Amino acid sequence: MSGDHQTLALLLFSAFVAVTLGITTWVGRDRHGSAEEFYTGGRLFSPMENGFAIAGDYMSAASFLGISGLIALFGYDGMLYSVGFLVAWLVVLLLVAELVRNCGRFTLADVVAARMRERPVRIAAGTSSVAVSVLYLVAQMVGAGSLVALLLGGTSEAARSWTVIGVGALMVVYVTLGGMRATTWIQIVKAVLLMAGTVALTVFVLLRFHGDFNALLTTAAERSGHGKEFLSPGLAYGGGWTARFDFISLGLALVLGTAGLPHILSRFYTVPTARAARRSVVWSIGLIGGFYLMTIVLGFGAAAVVGTDEVRASSAAGNTAVPLLALDLGGGAGSTGGTVLFAVVAAVAFATILAVVAGITLASSASVAHDLYASLKRPRRAGKPHARSHATPHPKPSAKSRAKPRGEVAVARFAAAGIGAVAIALGLLARDLNVAFLVGLAFAVAASANLPVLLYSLFWRNFTTRGAVWSVYGGLVPAVLLVVFSPVVSGSPGAMFPGVDFHVFPLQNPGLVSIPLGFLAGWIGTVLSREPADEAKHAESEVRSLTGAGAV
Repeated sequence: MSGDHQTLALLLFSAFVAVTLGITTWVGRDRHGSAEEFYTGGRLFSPMENGFAIAGDYMSAASFLGISGLIALFGYDGMLYSVGFLVAWLVVLLLVAELVRNCGRFTLADVVAARMRERPVRIAAGTSSVAVSVLYLVAQMVGAGSLVALLLGGTSEAARSWTVIGVGALMVVYVTLGGMRATTWIQIVKAVLLMAGTVALTVFVLLRFHGDFNALLTTAAERSGHGKEFLSPGLAYGGGWTARFDFISLGLALVLGTAGLPHILSRFYTVPTARAARRSVVWSIGLIGGFYLMTIVLGFGAAAVVGTDEVRASSAAGNTAVPLLALDLGGGAGSTGGTVLFAVVAAVAFATILAVVAGITLASSASVAHDLYASLKRPRRAGKPHARSHATPHPKPSAKSRAKPRGEVAVARFAAAGIGAVAIALGLLARDLNVAFLVGLAFAVAASANLPVLLYSLFWRNFTTRGAVWSVYGGLVPAVLLVVFSPVVSGSPGAMFPGVDFHVFPLQNPGLVSIPLGFLAGWIGTVLSREPADEAKHAESEVRSLTGAGAV
């Protein structure tokens, strides 16, 4: 871009950041510091508002930048992410949404602890929630770095690094100042902008080919360098047995991972009833479904209009395919139209990143404060159960107990800063990986550590505390270790540390191994447990999950 056009792009780009900060400040001014306000926004959002917020939380940089980039690079095989992310919502709608809203209060651990001994369960669930959240945050950081580096006119490593640091700082500001209420409104604004921007780009792509989708696909295949193979399965996952097992592993992770994502589960607590939670999911499925259909057009459009080689030259992982497509559709580099459309798309993509990182940071800081901090601080009472259990309906806090929630909120704000620092460090290491691929790893960890314990707690009468703890760690530890010793970290040209090779696990996604291990560990822990399952707690939890009686 020329200097003037680059300045225009930066001004348009910065305007959105200023608007979102203004929303955060305005919405956060009336907060009264309670845990319910900070974690759930007072549970005052309507199903439509929450549905838009869920869509805004879910349609991350992986969706807008990563999926389109993978389709531009690998054609048919790149569409797996679009299909997997969308199908996953059927699991959420049918098995999770209503039951979680009735059983929990703020976090995933609330659901599990409703019928178990709280301390070990909360520590395990809180640890896994933070691990999943940090992995998800890394993907958003990488997307932000690629986007702003392109906006500044190149692929400068310094620009990408400073962008990652800046996004980390902004997400901490959003969470600490505004809590769930501000985060939700940022996500709603982002969802509206993202859908509008995606619709506009999709229309422009189809107009370029006069509405002929077949011509679009034919041109994409010609400019990809792979010919008809670009439109057939196997370009990315059609090699030997390793590639095929990676395909299955990725599919399992995408379909099962959404129901275990902490920042998605926490959204069900922001509505007043379980029925509203289910209606929220219906709203979000409609928005998300339409969006993922359009990412297919954008991905093939980038291959046809920009060219696969040019996309790969800008970003080896394909993260800049959509901004480059916008630049070309607007008139090309150096044109005012191209600059404006590019800047608008960049602002929308950055809005996507900011909204998602705010939601994830809030969910993970809530786990640190509400689960880890509160559990470690709570004194043990010899020979007696805890004075208050989440197995009973949550009473309104007395005047004496108000200090504890306020203390949790303060810890949550400090935790947001710590989590942001960890995500920044990992984001700098993973800056050359595709953001959709990184999110796939987060989904695999969520499906391995969180989903088994959640389903067992909701549906298995004999499930015990030992089974819950073993289920979480039995999925979390193998998933993380398999990623560390996989080609993602070392031993391949695109690894985090390409100069060394200590990988022993051949697959890039651990889901095929770690997800069954999570379920198996929960079953073994329950079978070997000396502590019998509490029938009374299970019955009470079952009634509350199905009817909402006693739910907060």
